[in-house]
Amino acid sequence: MGFAAAAADAPGASVDQLTDAYRAHYRSLLRLAALLLDDLSSCEDVVQEAFIRVHAARRRVRDPEKTLAYLRQTVVNLSRSTLRRRLLGLRLLPKPMPDMASAEEGAYDALERDELKAALRGLQRRQREVLVLRYYADLTEAQVAEVLGISVGSVKAYGSRGIAALRVRMERGDD
Repeated sequence: MGFAAAAADAPGASVDQLTDAYRAHYRSLLRLAALLLDDLSSCEDVVQEAFIRVHAARRRVRDPEKTLAYLRQTVVNLSRSTLRRRLLGLRLLPKPMPDMASAEEGAYDALERDELKAALRGLQRRQREVLVLRYYADLTEAQVAEVLGISVGSVKAYGSRGIAALRVRMERGDD
């Protein structure tokens, strides 16, 4: 048996399955990242990196039907990492002069035109992740629990509290 035949028989997601997943789900994964991050270029980078990582680990994907779940989880994890790096970078930046508006203010003003996105950003990280995965990505509570590595009860609690907080923020018009 040659190398190509052995590789074809190996378990895991195939390159063709990843290509099909890219064609079918790239936009939905990009929208998922957009709800967790705040700029399009970072979202595109996160989704591309997710496909690269799942491609590199495709032999470890035991059930090729779960490729989309692996991609979603990778997008969520990479979004978290991106936000952590940004926060660290912001902490290390010198404070702007009192009379000077920061560059971030202008960028956030442009990005926060949509009231729902602004209200979502105001939620706790876990609440936002649960709401985005549950209602935007249309995952079941069990699927959300699996992606985030928490219990179904925690998904219900974060979801309930997140919806209540989102309702209050939307009624008050908080940004």
